[in-house]
Amino acid sequence: MNILVTGGAGFIGANFIHYLLKQDRSDHVINFDALTYAGNLNNLDDIKADPHYQFVEGDIADRSAVEAVFDGFNINAVVNFAAESHVDRSILNPAAFIHSNFDGVGVLLAAAKKFNVDKFVQISTDEVYGSSLPHQQFSESAPLNPSSPYSATKASADLLALSYFKTYNLNVSITRSANNYGPYQFPEKLIPLMVTHGLQEESLPIYGNGQNSRDWLHVQDNCAAIAAVLKRGRAGEVYNIAAHQYKTNNEIVEGIIRQLQLPESRIEYVRDRPANDQLYSINDDKIRNELGWRPRIEFDVGMNETIAWYVDHETWWRPLLRQVKNR
Repeated sequence: MNILVTGGAGFIGANFIHYLLKQDRSDHVINFDALTYAGNLNNLDDIKADPHYQFVEGDIADRSAVEAVFDGFNINAVVNFAAESHVDRSILNPAAFIHSNFDGVGVLLAAAKKFNVDKFVQISTDEVYGSSLPHQQFSESAPLNPSSPYSATKASADLLALSYFKTYNLNVSITRSANNYGPYQFPEKLIPLMVTHGLQEESLPIYGNGQNSRDWLHVQDNCAAIAAVLKRGRAGEVYNIAAHQYKTNNEIVEGIIRQLQLPESRIEYVRDRPANDQLYSINDDKIRNELGWRPRIEFDVGMNETIAWYVDHETWWRPLLRQVKNR
């Protein structure tokens, strides 16, 4: 099967490509990525010579470039990771998020329809449901209630993707996962940001009072879930992907401090960002019951391994930090 993975040089996309190539050597993966600031081909340096992998640079909102890839590689399936994903940046520049997260998805869906692909998986987020109340979990049928331009563009793309199933019978499935963590995550996100700040003896900035809570899912578990949806997910269905391992931002940073043996005085509470949801919580019984998926990596184990990865890969993240500071 020829699988087009868009945004494959990013955090989850790169991990997914590694996962696919390890699981099924009959697949051929085409990585289509615009190489914006968060796209990093170093994430895939170990497989660049693999005959089952090929990279093509391009923007998913560029119709001619997208159609050339579909036509040239006889694409059978699409997994769309390509997106602007940082909430803070969406508040400052919503237009970039609309361009990639909505307009780009429209171009991909039109190409998938035109070239009769067998499967289209749209990668979404639990943020489309908005903030949960304590002890509330959103199922896939819950109303969408996004709070930020980022989550609004993702919710809009989900609806557009589902319309292609309903209107054109395109085999579309959507995944909405909890917060991912693991290796290769761009260091503007919470965990790598705190680890790299700690290693550089800088302050650890926490929004508000640090009590915002998220469900933390290891990226490898998410990759396994997405692969299950790609291979066996039903057309027109949404699949939540959760770990049910909830941690506040304070707990995340305190764990990093312990492992890196840093003083607690490094913590600095800063003004909360707009539209900062208090809690994300989703019910993922559907993917567990229908596709037999279960998360395998316990949070403490995965977190310790993730911190150790950043400690051991300073040459990977230090140039990226310079990009963050210069933007």
